Amino acid sequence: MGLFSLCQSCFGYPLSIFFIVVNEFCERFSYYGMRALLILYFQRFLGWNDNLGTAIYHTFVALCYLTPILGALIADSWLGKFKTIVSLSIVYTIGQVVIAVSSINDLTDFNHDGTPNNISVHVALSMIGLVLIALGTGGIKPCVSAFGGDQFEEGQEKQRNRFFSIFYLAINAGSLLSTIITPMLRVQVCGIHSKQACYPLAFGVPAALMAVSLIVFVIGSGMYKKVQPQGNIMSKVARCIGFAIKNRISHRSKKFPKREHWLDWASEKYDERLISQIKMVTRVMFLYIPLPMFWALFDQQGIIEIQPDQMQTVNAILIVIMVPIVDAVVYPLIAKCGLNFTSLKKMTVGMFLASMAFVAAAIVQVDIDKTLPVFPKGNEVQIKVLNIGNNSMTVSFPGTTVTCDQMSQTNGFMTFNVDNLSINISSTGTPVTPVTHNFESGHRHTLLVWAPSNYQVVKDGLNQKPEKGRNGIRFVNAFGESFSVTMDGEVYNNVSGHNASEYLFFSSGVKSFTINSPEISQQCEKQFKTSYLEFGSAFTYVITRKSDGCPEPKIFEDISPNTVSMALQIPQYFLLTCGEVVFSITGLEFSYSQAPSNMKSVLQAGWLLTVAVGNIIVLIVAGAGQFSEQWAEYVLFAALLLVVCIIFAIMARFYTYVNPAEIEAQFDEDDKEDDLEKSNPYAKLDFVSQTQM
Repeated sequence: MGLFSLCQSCFGYPLSIFFIVVNEFCERFSYYGMRALLILYFQRFLGWNDNLGTAIYHTFVALCYLTPILGALIADSWLGKFKTIVSLSIVYTIGQVVIAVSSINDLTDFNHDGTPNNISVHVALSMIGLVLIALGTGGIKPCVSAFGGDQFEEGQEKQRNRFFSIFYLAINAGSLLSTIITPMLRVQVCGIHSKQACYPLAFGVPAALMAVSLIVFVIGSGMYKKVQPQGNIMSKVARCIGFAIKNRISHRSKKFPKREHWLDWASEKYDERLISQIKMVTRVMFLYIPLPMFWALFDQQGIIEIQPDQMQTVNAILIVIMVPIVDAVVYPLIAKCGLNFTSLKKMTVGMFLASMAFVAAAIVQVDIDKTLPVFPKGNEVQIKVLNIGNNSMTVSFPGTTVTCDQMSQTNGFMTFNVDNLSINISSTGTPVTPVTHNFESGHRHTLLVWAPSNYQVVKDGLNQKPEKGRNGIRFVNAFGESFSVTMDGEVYNNVSGHNASEYLFFSSGVKSFTINSPEISQQCEKQFKTSYLEFGSAFTYVITRKSDGCPEPKIFEDISPNTVSMALQIPQYFLLTCGEVVFSITGLEFSYSQAPSNMKSVLQAGWLLTVAVGNIIVLIVAGAGQFSEQWAEYVLFAALLLVVCIIFAIMARFYTYVNPAEIEAQFDEDDKEDDLEKSNPYAKLDFVSQTQM
């Protein structure tokens, strides 16, 4: 028996939770790995524009947070948590396989030219795959955490709380590794007839991890404690609430005595146990009312990423570090100080820390604003001169004259009023040429010159720093004949002579680009590399012709990269991560501990629903109002978070903690006494008589 007990537990924890934690790690790796590729897959493989791809992506994410309600209902009312997890994991795995198949270029590339002949097949398969994934990941989400909580016995609250910390750690570890690994797989080249970015491999690995997740979970089947579902509980809950409201309305006269709780008006028809269980759930759900606003504001953390390529994994890394520190060091120290740090107090502190993260972001933003380039406003235009010719050029503007040597540019942009703008170009020994162009106010322009009488005005199209820390790159043709350029999967088509392409945007790092033109000799080098791209910069690459007729790139800076140290951003991420660790893990544990045994998954789904509603709020209000100053927006977010925090703290102050297991045990005891009375009606009478004697 001792050996059996040893097999069933490890350091006081049920051995079964090992399988649940590994299952969650693999599932989160699968989900986040697939999700990290979606936007690029939509744009580069399916050929969708930014707006359509982003809309489908956000719809998919929102669906993943809405389907937990369905999974919770199936688990608590019909199949039970174990069978629900297994069934929906199979659906989930099929979805991952379908989307991996949809990304196989050769599936419909009948003429082997590298382009699918029937893109609608790929679109249909990818949409079917995403719907199955949303159903699977959302459906199992509330069940896995609740099923893990079920493995603990009464009196193991400390171990159960730590399990939720480990569970959250597994989520973020899976997320962290997948978002690093899957983009690396995507840039590999594969294909039967044509070599392209290897989306099948990048999607296939998450599909394989989901299959591993399912297998690991099923292997532990014999060790699990499986709580059986108790019928269509949600139908009973809805009917009970409906009857209580109806009964209260029909007895609103003063002649009817008030009852302690509005749900007590259902006591004429429904048993006290069910009413008590519904009270537990409604009290918690009432506390959740302000939480969607918290999540809506918390999700704005993405906008404080100034250098996302370096910072996008910082949050996940900090969570992996902070979860064990908070759980094993911070909480025990607080307990030793004699402070009663309850779940709701933890959640309130988490909200406050998230609010302070936005204050820190505002302080950093003020520093950033000092380094940002100034862009034209109102009736202003900004102009810089780029000399792509072989002679020195003199260009006169109102109040100033500049001289540009061959293959050089002016030192930055010059600002002028569009209404009294006159520009003249000259060179030694040549007549003056006036520039006739309708300059657009509020924009930057580049004046390309290559001879005293030859010029081209190009509207830059950049009125702000490139978003999300990306880098703008454009090409200017000083080569002569038209050419195309391919860089990191993006194509600049037909850049005509003495003209400039539009800017395209790239992440940090060194990028390779290839110049394609029938006029370039086969002996010439066509592939080149950029300088190291940092964050938030913009460059012009002028392609010139060398004496041997081969192309040569020259680099000119249009917008300098961000100069704010990444170290200044660490405090805001640290505060945000601490807030998330204290708030999210506690929310999972609180939702489980305060739920009756027959509605554990439902309350977990209710917790996830607050995240879904928060995401929907973000979608609705996105772009509704823009601040002229970014730091002011952060201050507003901090203030709103603080208001939500105060409202939640007041609501939490009046919450009474319950122990559902004790309450249900008392009902079981009462039921046994009632059954005993029914089977032996004289038992109680005999007991009373003997007492009186």
